[in-house]
Amino acid sequence: MTTQVIDGKQIAKDVRKKLKPRIAALREKGIVPGLAVVLVGEDPASQTYVNSKGKACERLKLYSETIRKDANITQEELIEIIKSLNANDKIHGILVQSPVPSHIDELAVTLTIAPEKDVDGFHPYNVGMMLLGRGALLPCTPNGILKLLEESQIDPTGKEVVIVGRSNIVGKPVAALLMQKAKIGNATVTVAHSRSINLAEITKRADILIAAIGMPEFIKADMLKDDVVIIDVGVNRVDDSSSEKGYKLVGDVDYEGCFEKASYITPVPGGVGPMTISMLMENTVTAAEKISSVM
Repeated sequence: MTTQVIDGKQIAKDVRKKLKPRIAALREKGIVPGLAVVLVGEDPASQTYVNSKGKACERLKLYSETIRKDANITQEELIEIIKSLNANDKIHGILVQSPVPSHIDELAVTLTIAPEKDVDGFHPYNVGMMLLGRGALLPCTPNGILKLLEESQIDPTGKEVVIVGRSNIVGKPVAALLMQKAKIGNATVTVAHSRSINLAEITKRADILIAAIGMPEFIKADMLKDDVVIIDVGVNRVDDSSSEKGYKLVGDVDYEGCFEKASYITPVPGGVGPMTISMLMENTVTAAEKISSVM
């Protein structure tokens, strides 16, 4: 079987295209979906990601604000910024870029965001609704993974899905979503991680493998069975003297080594990454629709 590369860039573009009539319908009501991103500190990866979000808003003609603060901001000051955004009618989505400095309690920050404006899908209210199968604002990367499967016509029903990684951002929520009674769900899900015993034996059972462990090229071909679907969430910088930047981006999967084993595989970059931002745009539009419907 010829390995199919899942084109996250194209699927993300298709998601944005489908948002345009929804955005137009809101504009007819005098509503422009608005996203506010709060960036604390000067982490280069975070700055790149925040800039990408701003460009995505610009392409869709959404209202966008980026609030940049020094790393020495107090937790109280950050919480006051969020409270002001909660009360701002121009803002329908609020996102505080992670990570925040160690002196700030990230959960306290998340709890301050109004659940209806929590476009990251991290507020406990939205997490609970997701677990109940009633979520509207779903975590962007896990929801993007489901969209990649759907658009690639990969049905997880009855399949064995192994997720390597148990983070609150990817591993846990994508497990919860894939076990739902839903169109892209009904899977038998195993969550493995760095402390799993005989990890290779677990991953070899996977019909669909989702790698989100944050370790460059950790998943090797001998850990997989033939014709597995590979979704690689990892984005890792590794030294590369042949590159002008001095590094290259690789996933959590040994892409070249695993390519022939896979029926479908996502590249890094160009796989899951573009989906995360497109799903953020979708959440912002969904939040604007829901907020405007109760105004």
